[in-house]
Amino acid sequence: MIQSMTGYGKAICELPSKKISIEIKSLNSKQLDLNTRIPNLYREKDIEIRNTVASRLVRGKIDVSFYVEAATSDKITKINETVIKDYHGQLQKIASDLNIESSTDFLKIIMPLPDTVKVEAVALDETEWKAIMNTIKEAISDIESFRTQEGSALEKDIKSRISTIGSLLEETTQFEEERINKIKTRIRENLEEAGQKHKVDENRFEQELIYYLEKLDVTEEKVRLQNHLDYFIETMDSTEFAGKKLGFITQEIGREINTLGSKANNVNLQKIVIQMKDELEKIKEQNLNVL
Repeated sequence: MIQSMTGYGKAICELPSKKISIEIKSLNSKQLDLNTRIPNLYREKDIEIRNTVASRLVRGKIDVSFYVEAATSDKITKINETVIKDYHGQLQKIASDLNIESSTDFLKIIMPLPDTVKVEAVALDETEWKAIMNTIKEAISDIESFRTQEGSALEKDIKSRISTIGSLLEETTQFEEERINKIKTRIRENLEEAGQKHKVDENRFEQELIYYLEKLDVTEEKVRLQNHLDYFIETMDSTEFAGKKLGFITQEIGREINTLGSKANNVNLQKIVIQMKDELEKIKEQNLNVL
C-alpha cells in the first residue's frame, strides 16, 4: 500500500516541571527537506532528532516543532559576586578620594554595570530526554497513520484512473479495421483523381500499402502501454516507497500514449488518446504526493 507525503502528527510529553507538545507536519517534496524548531536546551540533540525522523518518514517537506510549557526557565541567573566586589572596591576608593559619603548606595550603581549577572543554561537531563525521544517517536507514528490514510485515498483514485486508461485502450480495437479500410479507400480515391488507377500494378500497390500501414500499426504501442499499466499497479502494490518509481513508469505510459496519438490517423482514436492523456495528467498530479 502506498503512503502520502502529506501528514500531521502530534504527541505530548508530561514531565514533572514542564509539558512539551511535539508536532510534525509534512508536505510533498522531491527530496527530504527537514526543518526543526526546538528550544536551545535540546539543540545538542538536533542530529539525533533528524536521523530518527528521516529514517521513518523518508521524504517530504517536514517540520518538527516543540512547544514547551514550563514552570521554571531552562536558564539559571546568578549574581557574579566576584565582579560586584571588584566594582565595589573600585567605587569605595573613588569615593574616598573624592570625599563622598560612605553611606552612598553603591549597589544601585553597580548592578546595571556589565557582567554583574551571569546566565547559565540548565544541563539537559538524560532521563528527561529519553521521555522526550519516546514522545517524538509517538508523533512519528501518528503522522505515519495519517499518511497511510491519505495514501489509501490516493491509491483508490490512481488505480481507478489506470483502469480507465486500460478500458480506453481496449476500445481502440473496434476502430482499427475501420481505420485501415479508410486509409485504403483514401489512397485509391487519390489515385483515381490523379487518373492513375489503370496504370497501377495491383501487386506493387498492395506491397506499398502494406508498408504504409505497417508504419501506422499501433499493435506494438498497445502491448507496451498495457505492460506499463500492469507494471504500475504491480509496483503500487509491492513497493513501500513507490512514489519516484511510479513517476518513471508514468513517463513511459505518456510516451506510448503520445506515439499512439501520432499514429492514430483516425478521429475516434484521437478522441480516445485525448481521454487517456487527461487521465494521465490527473495521475501525475496525484503521484506528486505519493511517498
